[in-house]
Amino acid sequence: MQATSFTYDPESRTGSVLLDDGTPVDFDAAAFDAGGLRLLRAGQRVRIETEGEGDSLRITLVTLQTL
Repeated sequence: MQATSFTYDPESRTGSVLLDDGTPVDFDAAAFDAGGLRLLRAGQRVRIETEGEGDSLRITLVTLQTL
C-alpha cells in the first residue's frame, strides 16, 4: 500500500502517514526501523505494510516508494 509521509519525529522515530483517501495513520519506531530508513520528510511517498482494519489498522513497515 502507498501513502504520503505526514509527520516524523527523528528522536522517537515515530510519525504518521496519510493514506490516499486522506486518513492519517500513526506508525511506531518498530515500523520505521523495519523499513531501514534513516530519515523521513513530510510529503515523501512511502510504501507501507499494515495489519488489521478500521480502528485496529496498524503499520508494520514504512519504507520509501521506489519505481
